[in-house]
Amino acid sequence: MPSTRATAAIVASALFMQNLDSSAVVTALPSMARDLGEDPARLGVAITAYLVALTVFIPVSGFIADRFGAKRVFLLAIALFGLASAMCGLSDSLGALVWWRVVQGLGGAMMVPVGRLLLLSSIRKEEMLTAMTWLTMPAMLGPISGPPLGGLLTDLFGWRSVFFINVPVAVLGLALVAWKIPPSELRDPGPPDIRGLLLLGGALAAFMAGLETVGRGVLPPWWPEVLLAAGVALGVLALRHMRRAARPALDLSLLQEPGFRAATLAGSLFRTGAGAVPFLVPMLLQVGFGWGATEAGLVTFATALGAFAMKPLARPILRRFGFRATLVGNTVLAALGVAAGALFTPAWPVAAIFAVLALGGLARSLNFTALNTLAFADLPKARLSAGTGFYGMAQQMPGAVAVVLATTSLEASRHWRGEGALVPADFTAAFVVAALVVLAAVPGFLAMPRGAGAAVSGHRPP
Repeated sequence: MPSTRATAAIVASALFMQNLDSSAVVTALPSMARDLGEDPARLGVAITAYLVALTVFIPVSGFIADRFGAKRVFLLAIALFGLASAMCGLSDSLGALVWWRVVQGLGGAMMVPVGRLLLLSSIRKEEMLTAMTWLTMPAMLGPISGPPLGGLLTDLFGWRSVFFINVPVAVLGLALVAWKIPPSELRDPGPPDIRGLLLLGGALAAFMAGLETVGRGVLPPWWPEVLLAAGVALGVLALRHMRRAARPALDLSLLQEPGFRAATLAGSLFRTGAGAVPFLVPMLLQVGFGWGATEAGLVTFATALGAFAMKPLARPILRRFGFRATLVGNTVLAALGVAAGALFTPAWPVAAIFAVLALGGLARSLNFTALNTLAFADLPKARLSAGTGFYGMAQQMPGAVAVVLATTSLEASRHWRGEGALVPADFTAAFVVAALVVLAAVPGFLAMPRGAGAAVSGHRPP
């Protein structure tokens, strides 16, 4: 039986692959746009397609893991992700790339939450913060190596190699899981909530498709607005159904737990604003400042380096201040870090940009670790399966919204100026909007009781 740290490290290999892919692809976007004959801002659909698919399929991950076994599903998900990555690298059009990114999202939807379930179901409450630290620290190697590796691969071998790099990582992950992770217990989750899954999936897909295409001229007139309206309508129907269903696709009663509610709802606002930064920074440095992909990737690497440096500090900080005070104060600092991107100009020294990005990554990383732990800190083990699916969706959906937020802010600024090419001033507006969204999470964190997650953090409020 592997130790908690060994299990966390093995599961983290899957997170490493996903994070490596996400951060490397962003750095390669300008090169992909030139090769495929597309506008760089429109290439955001290659990211949102993956994230939307990830979000749509995550709610069913807990049911499938219970029904067929978490280890078996985890293996299948890694294999599917690796195969889809290879096909993304072979794509010769934006349509083909988007399709295989959707398949990647299906694999990721099973891979990440089911891997987390494998870990959480085998540990005690007092081990949770340590396990989450061990889980996220190796996974942070993806964002750290992604920007410079993505830039280097793009300049040396072309953007397709950014996807091919996932294949050996997937093979290694399959070998480790098959060798070290014991078979998981099969459970009878009952019949799936097919109606709820269809309503929820349709709502997410329609709303995000409308949000991504509105004002872009990609679809015929009125289609984006129709998709947005359909997404809202289906979302209302999905919520009404899940309030009445005996085994809903999304268990809304989980939101009655204060820590889970804050991590899910307020955490989504934080992730949306913070998630715009990895998209905006490489685009600003390459499109706005005229840097090369390798140079931009090496500087963007500072954000992930700061995030990785925070991981060993998270536990003593949370023990000293608790989840509530940490999240409230650190969210303000994180918002300032995002807003600092609005000040970047070509005249800034590279070292200064690197330092600002590293400090911003430090602040955002503390919140991510706190949120990922707080979500499950006060949930009983019997509800972990439902919680991982719900939280996984809430964790991934903001990533798609963040890219849409960034691209929409850029398009709006460019439209307001009445000029065709993106300039640094357009990115200034986008960074400010993202910082305001981060700051909007503060009231949700303030609403938590002071003792939320105390069994995990070890903090005892007066």
